[in-house]
Amino acid sequence: MALEVALTRMGESTAEAVERVLQTVCPGAARGGAATVGQGGDEGAEQAVAGLSFPAVAAGVSYVDGVTGGNLFLLPLDGARGLAAAMMGDEAGASPPGGELSELELSAVGEAMNQMMSAAAAATGAVLGQEVRISPPDIRVVDDEAAAIELLRADAPPHLLSSDFTVAGAPSRLVALVPNAFVVRMERALESQTREYTSGAPMGNALRAVPVRVWAELGRARMPAGSSLGLPTGSVVELDREVDEPVDLYVDGMRCATGRLMVAEDGSLQLAIDEVLGLQNAAPPADQQDALTESPTQSQEV
Repeated sequence: MALEVALTRMGESTAEAVERVLQTVCPGAARGGAATVGQGGDEGAEQAVAGLSFPAVAAGVSYVDGVTGGNLFLLPLDGARGLAAAMMGDEAGASPPGGELSELELSAVGEAMNQMMSAAAAATGAVLGQEVRISPPDIRVVDDEAAAIELLRADAPPHLLSSDFTVAGAPSRLVALVPNAFVVRMERALESQTREYTSGAPMGNALRAVPVRVWAELGRARMPAGSSLGLPTGSVVELDREVDEPVDLYVDGMRCATGRLMVAEDGSLQLAIDEVLGLQNAAPPADQQDALTESPTQSQEV
């Protein structure tokens, strides 16, 4: 598979995962266009930050297990202020513009960016067929374009992937730092997923052995991050489904079946499959594509 195709696939996968988180924590946030493939080095770093406003909040993570590389999200202060307001239960943009972010605002932005980076790593792992872990996000404020470029040059990656977003009205950008070793593994993983088999030929043993994450979802609820973190023991969270409605079964983020919960003889929960969905219906609805990032009170896993 061509290098650019593999890089673009990775960029699209991570950008879609980040977009789902942003739309959950900051309604109205949106992704702007496809991922852009660029070279590393000084020129590539300059292009990756061109057009953004500064000062900006920069959230960087490194992959520490599974693969190498990392991600950097750049969000101008006005966007960060709006994101913090949304995280704390206020309307995006309600916080007054100008000046530095408060510690509370920076903490709220850091929590949102942690969710975004975790989702991006999960999307990468889904493509590779293995878990990808990240370091704790390094959250800092960069004063100008030169400081942002220096962050990208520090690891000197040979490839950069840029994806544009709008957060609380502010243009922002996700930049993936991609080493050559990562590209090789990505190409192999995508080739194995897209390999054509002759009619009736069985799936390869290696592909059959790839582990996938499977969970059942009883229902969902939406609430500000601050409210979910402050739930006391014994709280009741109302979900969006009736008792007799079917339960959804997801495989690595794809809704693939519906069924009914059952209790086994040993007391464990089981799911009796009533309907297997076709690929055209497999994706969650547009307003519910945050299954990987919702709190445990919003979706149940079995």
